[in-house]
Amino acid sequence: MGFSLTGTHAIFFIASVIVAGAVSGVFMAVTTDISTSLSDRGNRLQEQLDTEFKIISDSSNIPISGSDYIFYLKNTGGKVLVTTNETFQIFVDGDIVATENYNFSDDFIPIEEVTKIYVATSLISSGYHKLRIVGPQAIEDEFAFEI
Repeated sequence: MGFSLTGTHAIFFIASVIVAGAVSGVFMAVTTDISTSLSDRGNRLQEQLDTEFKIISDSSNIPISGSDYIFYLKNTGGKVLVTTNETFQIFVDGDIVATENYNFSDDFIPIEEVTKIYVATSLISSGYHKLRIVGPQAIEDEFAFEI
């Protein structure tokens, strides 16, 4: 005694429903993973777009305070910037400035506000120079000046 044609069809139908359920589960997992990845990427891009600053010093008149030159940094982005020697790196003429040779007047810069950066005068001789500041999210600004 064998299965009838209807019994065989029923077995194939049940098997195809199980396979279809498994395939749809895989597709759903992949779609969710892609969606999460795009969301994370969008958040990183939004944070990068919100992080912006500009060196606004006078290039021909750099003020001195004690043994430091003073440069002015303005937050032109859409979020508060934390100003520490770990979040910002400073380069003079392409050479990195050691963290003990510069500091900020404030711990953070509110939106559209300005802070002072103190850089040791021993690092900068007279003449033309380039100051480059690299901040969070690798956002940077470059400034040519003369001492």
